[in-house]
Amino acid sequence: MTKLPYFHINAFGDGPFKGNQAAVMPLEKWLDDDILQAIGEENNFAETAFFIPDSSGKADYELRWFTPALEIALCGHATLASGFYLLNQNPDKGCITFRTRKAGILSVKRTENDEYAVALPAYPPKQEDMPDWASALDINGILPKEHHFHEGRYHIFLFEKAEQILSLKPHFAGLIDAAGDSQFICSAPADAQTDYDVISRVFVPGAGVNEDSVTGSAHAVLTPYWTDRLVRNNFTAYQASRRGGTLNCAIEGDTVWLGGKCAKIIEGVFSII
Repeated sequence: MTKLPYFHINAFGDGPFKGNQAAVMPLEKWLDDDILQAIGEENNFAETAFFIPDSSGKADYELRWFTPALEIALCGHATLASGFYLLNQNPDKGCITFRTRKAGILSVKRTENDEYAVALPAYPPKQEDMPDWASALDINGILPKEHHFHEGRYHIFLFEKAEQILSLKPHFAGLIDAAGDSQFICSAPADAQTDYDVISRVFVPGAGVNEDSVTGSAHAVLTPYWTDRLVRNNFTAYQASRRGGTLNCAIEGDTVWLGGKCAKIIEGVFSII
């Protein structure tokens, strides 16, 4: 029997039932890819993060992420959760770095008020024509007014009002048929009476996640878009999933910083017979 450490950590949330759930699993060495994928499917969170000490000397750890269906190129919330775990294991450290296979070197640092921030590459999107499948975003016919795209598989659809974001009911099979495992990021300015500037929801049905709870990688695209539109280098975002989560978003050159709370919910052992 193989026993692996297991931690359920909520990122961009300060307790249970909030933010985005991540399974964080420290390893001494890589297991076979089919085993990692099977663990991701068994955990059934949007992402399971695995990391090992980095022998290259380029970072503290090497990091990979698996959805229930596939390995992905970038995940923000599970990186934040992994950094939160490691920084709490190493209270004298202020920053943890991760070497990834497709997203470069990522880092997580402590910030003020018991919060943490993850650094991701900025992915500025470009405006493109509205695709003919945009109607699949809502079965009741609410349509976006703009479409922006980043080649890493990120589609941003801009709506006029926050209430439209809240009422969206996508046709998930139609989205998969149209663009596979792309992220479908729907966003709008927040209502003036809220404590945040931007609202969004994110759908990734082709990766086995119909609606993601709080998506760091989506905000690697949203942050350069909204800082440009708001004409400032930071803003507060709310991802309006059922669980919900708040992100403090800032841009520094070609890096996006996403800050928020984290909470360890479960600590245990994953057993493989």
